[in-house]
Amino acid sequence: MTSPDLTTDTVKAHRAARRRLPVGNALTYLSLLVASAVVLIPLAVVFLTSLKTSKEVGDGSALSLPGNWFNVDNYVTAFNDGKMLMAFGNTAFILVFSIGGTVIIGSMTAYAVDRFDFRGKKLVMAGFLVATLVPSVTTQVATFQVINGFGLIDTRWAPILLYMGTDIVSVYIFLQFIRGIPVSLDEAARLDGANAFTIYRKIIFPLLKPAIATVVIIKGITTYNDFYIPFLYMHSEDLGTISTALFRFKGPFGAHWEAISAGAILVIVPTLVVFLLLQRWIYNGFAQGATK
Repeated sequence: MTSPDLTTDTVKAHRAARRRLPVGNALTYLSLLVASAVVLIPLAVVFLTSLKTSKEVGDGSALSLPGNWFNVDNYVTAFNDGKMLMAFGNTAFILVFSIGGTVIIGSMTAYAVDRFDFRGKKLVMAGFLVATLVPSVTTQVATFQVINGFGLIDTRWAPILLYMGTDIVSVYIFLQFIRGIPVSLDEAARLDGANAFTIYRKIIFPLLKPAIATVVIIKGITTYNDFYIPFLYMHSEDLGTISTALFRFKGPFGAHWEAISAGAILVIVPTLVVFLLLQRWIYNGFAQGATK
């Protein structure tokens, strides 16, 4: 039979657990609310500002409500004066070539590093590690001189080459996925007469779809939001991207925050739509990459 003391201790333990549970839930919900506020309040300020007039921006607070909720004049100004359509075209051009080059170069590099034994392999891997630790800002002078030497300043190919050649993270993502692909598939293909490139093209690359989706999303968002490289290497107004197009609304005597906010909303909407459509690929790609 169960002793009375044991029953009493069990009841006390259950009561203590029930008392601790609400506290844990409260802390969880509190942290979620704080995190949501940190993310959503700036977005709310930008959205409200995009609907205000210049006088309302100057006289009211950041969270004050606009006088007209259907004021789209700022969006028209941002789209036309900021040349947003041309900026979207330039950004799309850079995105296509940058992401395509990153996927091809990164997957090929990871395939060569994982599947082939060659002299200096450990040195190459050490070089990749060192490249991730070196701050990019420390190499900008040398990088600018190299791009200038190729005659690519003020062209769309300058950021494309920089985005393709400096993405070590993508190589590591592909490397983790390739290590999960059995080597027996390569050996079976070699018995059928396939060479290294055929194995990569017909076996390895099709099996990298989750990794490709992850790299495309990460690289796409990073390139889409980047301001520094387009601003530094593309000076002409007709080569502006969506990030540098917004900078045109800042003049020497102040900034048109209502137009900048409207342009920021126009920039945010495409990334938000793409994220909502591809979030399953994002989560699956990270999850599968973590278990490889």
